[in-house]
Amino acid sequence: MTVLELGKKARKTQGFLAMVSAEDKNRALFEIANALLDKKERIIRANKKDIENGEKNGLNAGLLDRLMLDENRIEGIADGVKQVASLPEPCGKTVYEYEKENGLKIKKITVPMGVIGIIYEARPNVTADAAALCLKSSNAVILRGGKEAINSNLEITLVMQEALEKAGFPREAIQLVEDTSRESANELMAMREYLDCLIPRGGKGLIKAVVDNSKVPVIETGSGNCHIYVDESADIQMAADIIFNAKTQRISVCNACESLVIHSKIIEKALPAIKAKLDEKSVEIRGDERAKAVCPDINEANEEDFYTEYLDYIISVKTVDSLDEAIEHINVHSTGHSEAIITNNDDNAKKFMQCIDSSSVYVNASTRFTDGGEFGLGAEIGISTQKLHARGPMGIEQLTSTKYLIYGDGQTR
Repeated sequence: MTVLELGKKARKTQGFLAMVSAEDKNRALFEIANALLDKKERIIRANKKDIENGEKNGLNAGLLDRLMLDENRIEGIADGVKQVASLPEPCGKTVYEYEKENGLKIKKITVPMGVIGIIYEARPNVTADAAALCLKSSNAVILRGGKEAINSNLEITLVMQEALEKAGFPREAIQLVEDTSRESANELMAMREYLDCLIPRGGKGLIKAVVDNSKVPVIETGSGNCHIYVDESADIQMAADIIFNAKTQRISVCNACESLVIHSKIIEKALPAIKAKLDEKSVEIRGDERAKAVCPDINEANEEDFYTEYLDYIISVKTVDSLDEAIEHINVHSTGHSEAIITNNDDNAKKFMQCIDSSSVYVNASTRFTDGGEFGLGAEIGISTQKLHARGPMGIEQLTSTKYLIYGDGQTR
């Protein structure tokens, strides 16, 4: 089926989705969650094909980790769908209402966007997460994953469509572009007549390509060059533990820490302790001259390292002489995703949170918490690093628009 045909079919579901009750949507979501669990062996078999192909094609460990599905991950995906079902209904909420002197009653309410396209890479969990969020917000969705996960995505989509039909929903509310060529992505980016919004989710190259070339309005999600700044007043053990978690708990995700910034007054004590912890996972450290002077056996960083999202067991280290220098360095090199400060100084913490220009800013905590589930949104559609109506982890509320309802009794102007 062509991308255009998918768009036409998706548009036809809008009337149904606009009228369906919250209770029926939740019932359909639980059908999907249960189907994912019941059919997990089918999904794992399909995923093994993708893993085998990925290994043959030389995918690195980080991408293979993103690609892999097992029973625990499928259970986590199903739990995410159930969490979405348990969230408050996002559509039909009154934003505000008032009555004019002439008697007109004006109400602003939340409504679905319509048809949403998602372009993403080797993350088959996105297939279910995105579909659940779109369904909960009464949007049809057209999914276009990467070739690395095509078998997994096909199976997950088929399972969800079977569950939709069982719940009395049109299966075309969730569709997958089976063609993973560049041409299909280009078609999706040009399909203004049938697509209301396009969301890219993946690496820097994918996101840039969609933002630069799409004729459809785009919500930009970002790659994650996430920083942790170790302030001069930091608890060194706390810093080492947080950095170890943020870097190594899962290297393939956008909220993993890629860059350290350390105050010069604490680096002689802090960096050896941090390095000793990171050595447990054989993390390669690339540092500037002052970092290398403290730990001569780390590798030398170049300017490009400070901009890099490694998605690997690698981390950069920049030495600074002040909080202001740390803030400036982070704002220049960050992708606007997530940053953290480790400090015992409340004033420094406050200034860091006010001045860092990223979607999520932490004090004394791991950046790994930037996630829709952790923020109480259920699954997430992505993490927006732009500054329009959606920023940070995007849940169902960010997938709605608004419209005005005006009630009169014969008024004319």
